[in-house]
Amino acid sequence: MSRHIQILQICQPIVARDLFIAIPGCSLAIDDPVRFEKLMDTAIPALRNFMHDGTPDKVIQEIDQPDILLWAIWAIQQYAKDTSLEQCNTRYGALVHEIIAYVRANKHPNLKLDNRGLLFADGGLYNAITWMNSSANGHLIVPRTGYIVEFNALWYNALKFTSELLRLKKTNAKQIAAIEDAAANTAIAFLATFINPHGYLYDHVNGGYADLSVRPNMLFAVALDYSPLNRTQKRSVLNFVTKELLTPKGIRSLSPNSGGYRPYCVGSLYERNLSAHQGSAWPWLLGFYLEAYLKMYQTGGVAFAERMLIGLEEDMSTHCISSLSELYDGNPPFQSRGAISFAMNVSAVLRVLKQINNEK
Repeated sequence: MSRHIQILQICQPIVARDLFIAIPGCSLAIDDPVRFEKLMDTAIPALRNFMHDGTPDKVIQEIDQPDILLWAIWAIQQYAKDTSLEQCNTRYGALVHEIIAYVRANKHPNLKLDNRGLLFADGGLYNAITWMNSSANGHLIVPRTGYIVEFNALWYNALKFTSELLRLKKTNAKQIAAIEDAAANTAIAFLATFINPHGYLYDHVNGGYADLSVRPNMLFAVALDYSPLNRTQKRSVLNFVTKELLTPKGIRSLSPNSGGYRPYCVGSLYERNLSAHQGSAWPWLLGFYLEAYLKMYQTGGVAFAERMLIGLEEDMSTHCISSLSELYDGNPPFQSRGAISFAMNVSAVLRVLKQINNEK
């Protein structure tokens, strides 16, 4: 399958979240760390300018969104696994520590760390702060505000990765202890906030409101290298995603058993926006699902992962050759929709292919 997939060039302008999620697959997964370095070297000044004085970037858009810094650390973490922790620390260690310090000091305009160790972001009805950003008549289709599950999974992962970097020097004992304490507090608060009696995770929690919708964002708490969940909890979350969200083309943005499910992304722009994050399936999420599956089952999960990827073969010869469409209908026949080529989807497939090869 990998021979059909070409490297996607990053075009201008690009959304920051898409950039950092796509970079590892479109560079490291095809054994091209130099490309990763070049792309990151372009992005780093934009990140630092934002942290220093809140300056937006003309090319890398939405760099002020609250999860962007967390995705940047995740991308750097993938570089560490592909090269070495030492090389990563030399090249990006200072940036990682800057980001962690910036977040912990509550300097981000819309990402606040509470005294329990969880991150709070204010989205409301009009401000799209997550990847679920479709709107209609000026209102968000999926308003998400408060303690957002993937933000806090990414934060815990970032803290633990930072601890890894600090351990390269024995002189960092006090810093390591502080970061480990912060991570431990985050883990405790994460479990208390997001686990529900049904065995999956709340999508977001705000005051007394906890969103019971079964959505794919809880996947990141299983797929990331560091998770506050134990193995039993991970298995339960993965089972929910498998039963209610998995399709041959991607992971549904909402379960058919949840209210408001709209599986077909058709009709006017208004109607398509209603369904994009209310049931449409996204291949980039399938990549994280398979990553979580392989982490859970290792070699035993390889055959299943390969079967899932084979289901995407035909799509790479349709519309934009050697690429994948942005999203798919959540119900059969799982018709492709949206943009004819989507870098995050290609990146996800390439990353899974490499993980499969590593498991064999």
